Amino acid sequence: MAAKLFTPYTIKGVTFKNRIVMAPMCMYSSHNKDGHIQNWHRTHYTTRAVGQVGLIIVEATAVTPQGRISPQDLGIWSDEHIEGLKEIVNLMKEHGAKTGIQLAHAGRKAVLEGEIIAPTAIAFNEKSKTPKEMTKADIAETVQAFRKGAERAAKADFDVIELHGAHGYLLNEFLSPLSNKRSDEYGGSKENRYRILREIIDAVKTVWDGPLFVRVSAHDYHEEGLTPEDYIVFAKWMKEQGVDLIDVSSGSVVPASIHVYPGYQVKYSETLKNGATIATGAVGLITSPIQAEEILQNDRADLVFLARELLRDPYWPRIAAKELGVNIEAPKQYERGWI
Repeated sequence: MAAKLFTPYTIKGVTFKNRIVMAPMCMYSSHNKDGHIQNWHRTHYTTRAVGQVGLIIVEATAVTPQGRISPQDLGIWSDEHIEGLKEIVNLMKEHGAKTGIQLAHAGRKAVLEGEIIAPTAIAFNEKSKTPKEMTKADIAETVQAFRKGAERAAKADFDVIELHGAHGYLLNEFLSPLSNKRSDEYGGSKENRYRILREIIDAVKTVWDGPLFVRVSAHDYHEEGLTPEDYIVFAKWMKEQGVDLIDVSSGSVVPASIHVYPGYQVKYSETLKNGATIATGAVGLITSPIQAEEILQNDRADLVFLARELLRDPYWPRIAAKELGVNIEAPKQYERGWI
């Protein structure tokens, strides 16, 4: 039987040539601080496409200037960003990769000058700035910012949109009771804490009919925080709303001690996949082809998201194919050295 890692995967008419996904990773490289694509992005993303990654998801891209993690983050808050994003999309597609973008808002984890916002006025830690508690008008504006970001992503010809609901950034801050202490309809019950994400998904779907992913932190690693079982409920709601796949990460909503080891988050992917009957992506210290293949063959995830391993080796799919006994087409320019 052929290696599952190299079988195609189709969502809403978009087919990835294999199940290897480059997870979004911030490059902090927009040094002019206006969120525009730089030469670094052109080189970085295109190289992974040459390396035969099936789906490449561009780093957390801010839907508002205030929603950047750092002043060097990419942005999608203006129509002026479309041209640069479209350029890297075209560069990646030239080499057969499908393309995604992660739409993001940093919330209280933004390290910026000026005011930052969050569901509740609680700082992430003692070194962090205290955010302003969002008004309902702020929430409505943020929902619209995600919608406009999705509209621009469509104009830039991305194949996939991923909403960043993980790692302690704004949407994760609303979902977790550790960071959301609101007493209005956006706080308290699970339904209320999910409300902003519900509104964003609905708003995005008015302008986007392609594959839609959501990245979540399925474990808060805190006795009063959320667990993967809590996320089954959220995942079921996302599925009802038309989300196609959940990219399952964990942690970072509050400072916590996390015991990491190879594949430490794969079990959370498995929990959500089975508990909500939804497609998932597994991520987290996945480094070897055999490990990736095991995850897929045992139905623990539908796609394998690699992060740091693809920083170390943009041609990882070549090594994986060799190790798993699969012949994959080499870029013509590399055929002499590919075997």
